[in-house]
Amino acid sequence: MDLSAKRLNVIEPSPTLVITAKANELKKKGEDIVSFGAGEPDFETPTHIRDAAKKAIDKGMTRYTAVSGTPELKEAIVRKFKRDNGLDYEKNQIIIGTGGKQVIYNYFLATLNAGDEVIIPAPYWVSYADIVRLSEGVPVIVNTAADNNFQITPEQLKKAITPKTKCLILNSPSNPTGAAYPKKDLEALGEIVLSSGIQVMSDDIYEKIIYDGFTFSNLAMLSPELKKQTFVINGVSKTYSMTGWRIGYGAGDIGIVKNMDTIQSQSTSNPSSISQAAAEAAVGGDQACVEEMRKAFEERRNTIVALLNAIPGVKCNNPQGAFYVFPYLTDVYKTPGFERLLKESSEKSLSKLFCNILLEKYKVAAVPGIAFGEDQALRLSYAMGETDIKRGVERIAEMIRDLNQ
Repeated sequence: MDLSAKRLNVIEPSPTLVITAKANELKKKGEDIVSFGAGEPDFETPTHIRDAAKKAIDKGMTRYTAVSGTPELKEAIVRKFKRDNGLDYEKNQIIIGTGGKQVIYNYFLATLNAGDEVIIPAPYWVSYADIVRLSEGVPVIVNTAADNNFQITPEQLKKAITPKTKCLILNSPSNPTGAAYPKKDLEALGEIVLSSGIQVMSDDIYEKIIYDGFTFSNLAMLSPELKKQTFVINGVSKTYSMTGWRIGYGAGDIGIVKNMDTIQSQSTSNPSSISQAAAEAAVGGDQACVEEMRKAFEERRNTIVALLNAIPGVKCNNPQGAFYVFPYLTDVYKTPGFERLLKESSEKSLSKLFCNILLEKYKVAAVPGIAFGEDQALRLSYAMGETDIKRGVERIAEMIRDLNQ
């Protein structure tokens, strides 16, 4: 008897988690690994947020809450949307989940029927396509270009829309590229969204990690009509260095939120009560910690982009946000040394082969670009100190020098 559900045939384990786990195993064996793998800030959760969690425990806030989150955290999120985005939501338009990923998953479970299409610009976060498939939807991948800052164009969007199209995913700033959509470019996409009537899932998890004076916008902020067609996803993990606290949230149509609540009530039920108290302090409290971390990430971005672009054969765009770079190794893959390795290996993916050798021989963990829909590139997270960034990039440069010999 086959005990595996057939739905699992459409997905694979997260390559980011696979790479991170392998790097951690090598570290435990005493290997000196530089890991560019996980998208996790290296800062401690700010003190006032941790203190709020401790107070919640001491006050006995250790019981079940409402499935979709506490009224207090919802109120803080409503105020956040008004303060930061100029958006008005009611508490019944807010749902809180166990991380942004669960909120995204529940959103698609609540909105997709079998065969519904979801447009996903590539490169894309590794989980989008698999979540859509698990929800019986069909991911429609639209390849974007580095020369166009990895943005889907209005022409591409219009061409991708069919009678089966249910939703467009926009992630700005982006994982894996760090690219962000300026307001004027969103306005052009918004016209097509309005005329077609499709929904938009706006993943804003990196909203606060932006550089060079970039001004964040999402489609919901552009007009009341677009707000009705947009479901906004956000969370505390990246902005406040709270990955392990597992709190994400969504805002949008009351009916969608109600259906997501029903789904969540039959899976995890409420998120951790302690984490919700901490998130309330994060979203509603002093925001100075956010700017401190943002400045540090901007300095690191400047360092890693300059170092990567100094390596012959590597081309790296300058991200507007998040804490990732997505360097292209197209010329590196054409070197005699790499072509020889490819012939000798059973691995057909260029980026997987490169990353496997990079980790095994040069002790650097990176995520293959093919996991994000682009085999010519790698994703490197620079959520680490500058010393490790420099050590890791030097090892990448060493591998590329060896391939050229």
